[in-house]
Amino acid sequence: MMAVNFARSGWRKRSGWQSFKHSVRHLTNGERPLPASSQVVVCGGGAIGCSVAYHLAKVGFREIVLLEKGSLGCGTTWHAAGLVPQVKGSHAEIRMRKYGVKLYSEISQETGLDTSWKGVGSLLIASNEGRLTSLKRTQCLGRLHGVAAEIVSPTECSKLCPLIRVEDLVGGLWVPSDGNVIPTDVVQSLTKGAKMKGAKIFEKVSVEKIEVRNGRVHGVKTNRGDISCEVFVNCAGQVSFIQLFMFLSLGAHVPRELTVIF
Repeated sequence: MMAVNFARSGWRKRSGWQSFKHSVRHLTNGERPLPASSQVVVCGGGAIGCSVAYHLAKVGFREIVLLEKGSLGCGTTWHAAGLVPQVKGSHAEIRMRKYGVKLYSEISQETGLDTSWKGVGSLLIASNEGRLTSLKRTQCLGRLHGVAAEIVSPTECSKLCPLIRVEDLVGGLWVPSDGNVIPTDVVQSLTKGAKMKGAKIFEKVSVEKIEVRNGRVHGVKTNRGDISCEVFVNCAGQVSFIQLFMFLSLGAHVPRELTVIF
């Protein structure tokens, strides 16, 4: 269980969905015709898809097309909590989460659009000794990756997050460098950063079929025409990921494991 100290976060009220759609409209390519070809096609315009487009452009890819069947950020991103914990998951995930903290706090200097990053810290709490032992292991894992974390008493938990009841707690883990963002603000900033580096962003374009030739992705069919590509990146959510494995029967190899290199 994690409690984030919103009382100190200065968390602002989210704007309405219509306001968000209006704010990102100028970041897309609107009703312009789709390109006939692209080096990379990214499917899905949420935080993950926009991040993929931004980082591919950052490392030198110059032909990137992102396709979103609705509006940017209209899916899971829209109702995500925006919490950014670092000490969680595998070693690779922790390193990616650390990078995320750096990215969210600095990308506005590049794009001029704030992610609403608030580095208010996070508090993991324990109501029994077994859970506290687990948090101590998490603390060690964080230290291994340079993430400062401190085991705190129930009284200290109460001071850090006055909204919680601590009578049944035995301790907690305080990670001061964690924080939160507003996910739709992240989408805006990443989208602008990707476009600044040459990526093309299209809304109201759905991927209807993936073309495969000789065991490789050759292109995609959409409701607005076909695009040939060398690389297809699926960032359209869990259901689309399951559907993507259906293309194994067409001869395309989909990696089941990913090696993250830093």
